[in-house]
Amino acid sequence: MMDILLLLGGFVALVYGADKLVEAAASFAKKLQIPSIVIGLTIVSFGTSAPEFVVNLFASLENNSDIVLGNILGSNIANILLILGTSAIIYPLTVKKQTTWIEIPLSVMAAIAVFFLASDQLIDHATQSAITHIDGMMLLLFFLVFIAYNISLTIKSKNDEDIETKDYSILVSTLLIVLGLTLLGAGGKAIVYGATNLAETFGISQRIIGIIIVGIGTSLPELATSVVAARKQKTDIAIGNIVGSNIFNTFFVLGTSATISSVQVSSAAMYDIYVNIACSVLLFGLLFIGKSHTISRKEGFIMLGLFITYIASITL
Repeated sequence: MMDILLLLGGFVALVYGADKLVEAAASFAKKLQIPSIVIGLTIVSFGTSAPEFVVNLFASLENNSDIVLGNILGSNIANILLILGTSAIIYPLTVKKQTTWIEIPLSVMAAIAVFFLASDQLIDHATQSAITHIDGMMLLLFFLVFIAYNISLTIKSKNDEDIETKDYSILVSTLLIVLGLTLLGAGGKAIVYGATNLAETFGISQRIIGIIIVGIGTSLPELATSVVAARKQKTDIAIGNIVGSNIFNTFFVLGTSATISSVQVSSAAMYDIYVNIACSVLLFGLLFIGKSHTISRKEGFIMLGLFITYIASITL
């Protein structure tokens, strides 16, 4: 019971901490007259992936590879099947041409990159597969390329649309940043500790705990953002949030995790890696079925059905 309360408290602290950190950091940046472009590409973009990053940071420091990989793969799979599926049911998602031909294929490539980096046994006939320190650094280099692409794109579009931010004083912003970082740290530590104990207590593999509890739990900010965007019929935000988060999770979060500590890849985890690729390919394929560049309500229900099937396949 204590471990479950620890997990729930950790998720509350994590989500609230990330929210306050983003609000305060964005307000602080505004006071310093930093352009909205930079705020959007750095502070706001980091906000929804902060829970995955913090949890993986602590899991990496403790060499807990199952939580590290389960969190990333579980989050990415939930982002596509659960969150985009739910968003499409609320309101059909129309996808921009640029997102269709550049950003979604990039998320497919990111998923495939994880497969190759994790396939030491399959490709090199090694005794154990792992995403090593070098692999992590390579993922971080891909992340830098992704950031450079976004900066280039924003400059070309000459779009410096004002981003809504809270109007905090410098002092309040600083205090809230400290509070946000403290809550993120405490929440991340609590989740890793609670998840590990829960797995040991009930004899559940840490991989399953990482995917179902940690992975889905850390996707709560993406769920909130995309569902609200879908309700307001802002479909670009709903799908852009998910695709960007998956790329961020793979290149930055997993890259940082592997750089800190090599991530051991079990044979069971390879199944999740295959599903992760399949989800990314499915998202791309759905844009050409039925109404072009649109994910319909019917397709949203199919995605939810596939998510339930996947959860059943790893638990039953």
